[in-house]
Amino acid sequence: MRRAFGYALAAGSLLLAGAGAAQAQDQSRAVAGGGISVPGWQGKIDAKEAGEGMTLANAKLSQVGNVLHVTTGPAVTYWNPANTATGDYTVKATFHEAAYMSINNHPHPYGIVIGGSDLGSDQQSYLYCSAYGNGTFIVRGMGPEPFQLGGRRPTANDAINKAAGTGQPVTQEIAVSVHGGKVDCAINGTVVASYDRAEVVGAGKLKSTDGVYGIRFAHNTEGTVTGLSVTKH
Repeated sequence: MRRAFGYALAAGSLLLAGAGAAQAQDQSRAVAGGGISVPGWQGKIDAKEAGEGMTLANAKLSQVGNVLHVTTGPAVTYWNPANTATGDYTVKATFHEAAYMSINNHPHPYGIVIGGSDLGSDQQSYLYCSAYGNGTFIVRGMGPEPFQLGGRRPTANDAINKAAGTGQPVTQEIAVSVHGGKVDCAINGTVVASYDRAEVVGAGKLKSTDGVYGIRFAHNTEGTVTGLSVTKH
């Protein structure tokens, strides 16, 4: 009996571990009526999901008035090639999840992209700072190979707003600044991360902090973006 109980306990533990892994790796779901309907805008999904057969049509970017609406699907970066920033500048926008975790089973991030180069190609590179509705953030570089800034896992910061619960609204004001040899990410008015320019520009990293700016949403995420703009310093 003890041996049988031990086997059952082990099997149960494996099932629970498998369920946890499945939850942590929720699969990207295609969005009905997907694609880009905002004039001038382009996008590219992450290479991993493209390799799994997902396409840009499996996510959706639309606009009503001055509000961009995003629903993913695969993780995607959106930009308008006319939106560029050079020298010292700040790119900012307000991100709103009307219903936190409405189409996913754990928090997913969204945020600002800067320094975009060769976007849409296999050689594209950019830097992004993104917030999660659970009070954490992540900064990461993307190129032919991703490069980490501040670690692979999200970091908690009191400045980042938390949703009251699943299905509840949460809003984040995100700004990425390039100035005086530094690259800063501020969320809700507080700088949550700061890097020397040399940490983000170079071989295997950004070609330059000059470039196209835009937005990025992780997979299976829905939200709106307002006030996307650049200010020169």
